[in-house]
This record gives sequence, C-alpha cells and structure tokens, in this order.
Amino acid sequence: MSSPSSASDSVDPAGTQLDQILVAAVLEHAPFRIFFKDRDCRFIAVGRQKLLRHGFSDAREMIGKSDDDYFSAEQAERSRTEEERIMRTGTTIVGQDERVVWPDGEIAWGRATKMPLRDESGVIIGTFGYTEDITKEKELSLSLKNCQGALVDASRMAGMAEIATGVLHNVGNVLNSLNVSSSVLASGLRQSKAESLNKLGQLLNEHAPDLGTYLTEDLKGRKVPEFLESLSRHFSSERERLLKEIEAMQKNVDHIKEIVSMQQTYATMGGMLEPIDAATLMDDALRMSSGVLGRNQLKVIKDYQTVPAIMAEKAKVLQILVNLIRNSKHACDETGRPDKEVTLRVKSEKAGRVCLIVQDNGIGIPPENLQKIFQHGFTTKAEGHGFGIHSSANAAKEMKGTLNVHSEGAGCGATFTLDLPAAETAVRPHTALPL
Repeated sequence: MSSPSSASDSVDPAGTQLDQILVAAVLEHAPFRIFFKDRDCRFIAVGRQKLLRHGFSDAREMIGKSDDDYFSAEQAERSRTEEERIMRTGTTIVGQDERVVWPDGEIAWGRATKMPLRDESGVIIGTFGYTEDITKEKELSLSLKNCQGALVDASRMAGMAEIATGVLHNVGNVLNSLNVSSSVLASGLRQSKAESLNKLGQLLNEHAPDLGTYLTEDLKGRKVPEFLESLSRHFSSERERLLKEIEAMQKNVDHIKEIVSMQQTYATMGGMLEPIDAATLMDDALRMSSGVLGRNQLKVIKDYQTVPAIMAEKAKVLQILVNLIRNSKHACDETGRPDKEVTLRVKSEKAGRVCLIVQDNGIGIPPENLQKIFQHGFTTKAEGHGFGIHSSANAAKEMKGTLNVHSEGAGCGATFTLDLPAAETAVRPHTALPL
C-alpha cells in the first residue's frame, strides 16, 4: 500500500477498512442470528447464523428482501410493526421471547433484541438486532410441565397411596438435580455478556462521525477488536456450558418419564426384564445425583468388578440406586465430618447373582432400627417420609432380588446391598469413569 499524502488521508481509509473488518467479524462469528435493516424493513446485512438458519450460504440471497419473503403474513406484520415503532420512537426491545414458525413448518422460539440503527449524524436509518435460539429451553419447560401432569395422572390411576407416595419421593429426588441445573442455566443467562454488544453498538454510534479516528487513535477505541475477539470466545464457551447443562436436564427428565411409566405398569403387568450392565446403571444413578453431591464435598469411590449383566427393569434399578445414593449423602451430612465418603461397588459374590452396593461413613443405624428400616413410613429424618427405602425393597422383590442393610451401629456408617439375578450373557469389563 502506498504512503498516505496527508493526515486525514491516513485516518479515513484505515478507519473505513477497520469498520468493515469489525462488522464482518461480528456477522461471521457471533453465535446468534444478527440482522441489519433499512427504513423499509429490508435486510442490508445479515450474520452467518441467520443465513444458515434460512438455508442460505451467500448474504446476497437475502439482501434487499424482508420478513415478508420468509414468514407468514401475520408474523411478518408483527415484526414490521415492532421495527417501525423502534424507528419512530428510538426505543429498543431487549430479550423479548417470541414464537417463530419457519417456512418448513418448524416451530421454534427465539429471544430477540432490536435497536435503532443511526447514521453519523444520529438520524435513524433502520434497525438492527440479534436473536438467540431458546427452543430447547422452551421445550424442556413444556416437557417438565407434561411430566408433572403425567405424574398426577399416574398416581390417580394407580389408586394406591403407597405407590403414589413412592412416585413423588423418587421424582422429587430427580427434581433436586433439575433444580440445580435450572439454577445454573438461569445464572448463566443472567450473567451473559450479550448486553455488551448493545453497549458496543451504542459506543460505535456515539463515535460515528469520527469512528476511524476513534478506533485507531483513541486508547479505548483501539481495544475494540480485542474486545470483540474476547466476546466471541466467551459466547462460544458459554454456549457449550449451557448446552451440556441442558443435556443433563434432559436426561433427568427422561428418568422422570421412566419412573412414571414404571408406576403405570404396577396396576397391570410388570415391566420388561432385560440384560443391563450394572456398572452403567450405577454411573447413571450417580450422574442423576451429582448436582447435590458436588455441592457437599462428598468423596465418591468406585469399585466395579467384572460381572455378568443383571436381568432387571432399568427404571426400577435406577429408582433404587438414586434413593440409596441420596440417603447416603444425607447420612454423611449429618455427621458433620470433613472426610465424607460414599463407596459404590459392583461385584458378584455367588454364581447367578450380582450385587450393587452403596456404602457410606455416615451416622450409621442403631441395632433397634435395622429391623424397622424397610417398614412403610419408618424414618429417622426430621423431614423424611419413610417411603423411599420401603418402595425400593418392594421393587427389588418384584425383580426377584433383595435389598439388605448392614451397620455396626450409630456413627459407623451403613451398607445397602441390592442383590439381583444375573443374565445369561456376560458383559465386558467396565471401566469406571470419574464423577
């Protein structure tokens, strides 16, 4: 590039070029759907994510078009009304949830932010904004609501107080993990740096008349590219973290569905027995309890031996193991000791049988309570109901198994052993993964 002939020449071309680089970087890499429109609500620039969502690869396929070309008349009119109000009043729309019906009929949800687009003199020349896809969040909310309805229906159909309280107890265990995950999601969304883009847009608008000089010579302005790169990394990592949390929530929701389905079979025929890897079930139960266990500095030790598959109902075994792990956690908490431990074991002590063991170093069980622990309604917890262990013992019997407990007494911890029949087909050794 040839040397500039004057000071003004040295600033303006560089500023224009940097302007284009900044805008292109945001449009290309931002993890949400960005758009810029003129006063007639026609697209003048769109981000990569919006292009992909519409099925395009080249921005020229959307430039000059409007929402009328892609959505229903009602939906396009609603969007146009909002944007005309923004251009007329200069107000903004931040974090508005909206239902979107795409041309292929897919129903999705987005969280939209829209702002006025101003020229160098501050005159509004259009609108710009972005939309975050929150479809999974909405679907999860609906799924939870459906599960609650299914739970009520299942309890009513069962017609037995013992079954109903067993369902509520076990679903309540899983809901604790869901509550932790939803809190993590809510906290992540509240702490999102999406608002930083709004501030950046306002900052660039404020310096529109001398944007080139501001970005190249001003101390704060020179930090804009670095800030955009940092913001892009933050959004990418935040999106990964929240998606993992949503996946964990979905797994717990699926477990609730399994529990409800399992209880619905009580009034008719038993559920299907199938060969299952005992260590995998133990890990699944541990993951369903990890939200609570992780907050209490509880050490979890795994001791998985190579054993045959068990012949059992997956949902019932999960129900039992979740109950036992949660009870062990509470028993450890009550001691107040710093070295709280729960040991999970899988082993085969005799041919044709497999043991799934949950052992803790908690408060233990006095001898006089060992015979009562499986009775309906018996509990030593101030806020307990005595349904979890009782229903777990019943579930073990229905699978031709047993649930036993051993404790040396108060302060000596407790060991619960779920003994189940083995399947004929053996499984390969299981490598325990860290929690």
